[in-house]
Amino acid sequence: METTELNQLSQLAHNYLSSLGIGDEYSKYLITGLWMIFTLLTIWLTNKLTKSYLLRFIEKLVRKTKSQYDDLLIKRHVLRRLSNVIAVILLYYMLPVIFQPFTETEIIDLLQKIVSSSILIIILWSFSALLGVVNDIYNTFSYAKDRPIRGMIQIIEIAASFITGLVIVHILFDIDITKIVTGLGATAAVLLLVFKDTILGFVAGIQLSANKMVSAGDWITMPSYKADGTVLDITLNTVKVQNWDKTITTIPTYKLVEDSFINWKGMEHSGGRRIKRSINIDVASVKFCSAEMIERFKKIRLLHNYILEKEDELLKHNKQKEGESISESLANGRRLTNIGVFRKYLEQYLQENPMINKEMTYMVRQLQPTEKGQPIEIYAFSKVQEWINYESIQADIFDHILAVVGEFELRIYQLPSGADLNSHHNLKATL
Repeated sequence: METTELNQLSQLAHNYLSSLGIGDEYSKYLITGLWMIFTLLTIWLTNKLTKSYLLRFIEKLVRKTKSQYDDLLIKRHVLRRLSNVIAVILLYYMLPVIFQPFTETEIIDLLQKIVSSSILIIILWSFSALLGVVNDIYNTFSYAKDRPIRGMIQIIEIAASFITGLVIVHILFDIDITKIVTGLGATAAVLLLVFKDTILGFVAGIQLSANKMVSAGDWITMPSYKADGTVLDITLNTVKVQNWDKTITTIPTYKLVEDSFINWKGMEHSGGRRIKRSINIDVASVKFCSAEMIERFKKIRLLHNYILEKEDELLKHNKQKEGESISESLANGRRLTNIGVFRKYLEQYLQENPMINKEMTYMVRQLQPTEKGQPIEIYAFSKVQEWINYESIQADIFDHILAVVGEFELRIYQLPSGADLNSHHNLKATL
């Protein structure tokens, strides 16, 4: 039924009410109220039929298809959102009929402008859901993890919202869009200040994606923001990191480009996780090996061949020193030291440890001596990267080191405790 026919019905109703003795003023409001009730019931019924039957029928057809992509339209409620346009369009065309008894056309024009703006908002709302579908489809590809487009999607959403806003202003106030854009040019500096983080985030998002600096699921460490955990989400303005204590740290996206951070993805893909820890040897316990110590070291399986080879090497070297009495002083000739043998033992121990990755660097080295002794550092890579197992492997290695160091007549350096001082005081008192 067209609008002109509906207007004719209004006129017939007006004539009928007049014949009943109802005045023109009352009949106008009565007819308007009846049309309003009719319109609301029609809109409700149309919306009910659309969502309960038409949409359900379409959703059943979509679910029967082999492709999984169209299922995302249902998941994101794209069609359900868009279906609201039908009811609003119906209201738009019914407004002239509802207010036909009134001569003030300005009211009808204003209401139609408001309804038109509502249609644009619903379309924008549906478009936003459609962009979510695009993002979901993109995330099904293998390269999406390294190059997320979430930031680009948000930029498109902002641009669509901006354009929709301009069109709504144009509809409501009859202002030329070109004049609106020209007027915005004068406030560009203010807009740049307001959307500074958004602009910086957009540029940073492109850099992060293009250079593969970080992606969702990566383990990153950023001390300046106390972030140490897994990246949950990368948006236009923020990067969410779930720390190992289950707290959430939110970092401005552009800060990942501006400041430094550590991405552990390389370690996770390398096949090993670095162990880099040292113990401090009391320098006073370092000495040359005696004959008795050498014989004892020969009984250690990991050192047996090394001691035999080293004895032959040192014997040949010392015999070449003519006129030099090796036995007169320990400083003459070359001799084994307990710390050197201990270092070799640790190398052999790492060599035989099944949890150390032999394809990556592993060594035992001396660091610069300090006031806390001589550091002996273990530098190796475990075969596993998972945190709990990694810590267990590292702990096992140093448990063994701390327990075996006494076999080489070495002492671990540590600051004296209260018990040590009391023991020393009691010893002096006894003497």
